[in-house]
Amino acid sequence: MSVKQLSVSLDNAPGKFLAVSEFLGAEGINIRAISVADTSDISTVRFVVDDLEKCLNVLRSRGYSVKETEVIAVEVPDHPGGLQAILKPLKAANINVLYLYPYLGRGESGQPIVIVGVDKTEEAVKVLKKNWVHTFDKEIYTL
Repeated sequence: MSVKQLSVSLDNAPGKFLAVSEFLGAEGINIRAISVADTSDISTVRFVVDDLEKCLNVLRSRGYSVKETEVIAVEVPDHPGGLQAILKPLKAANINVLYLYPYLGRGESGQPIVIVGVDKTEEAVKVLKKNWVHTFDKEIYTL
């Protein structure tokens, strides 16, 4: 259920993420989930890939500073209000959702997957396993 997310900061200029995408693609690394948050000067790109160690090596060898963060990947019911299956139990446990973004694929049950960054990852995993949830686990699913 918890997976590693990578984050890099890029100058907010045309082609900066294209360069990252091109050399990751050339190395056979598939981006499976991605989120970009920008300011006027810098963009923070968060992503989950299919080969974490290789991606780290490629990015670092190209001079990028890479941050690793533990996040949760979880299936969400695909109907209006489906996110409540995740958000309500987290709120009840006083766990703050910092951000979420879609995974580019579906889980074993065919439901969409979201990547969720929270302030208490281990506790959130326990809460979601107890209360709902088709969880995304690297041992079960292939990224």
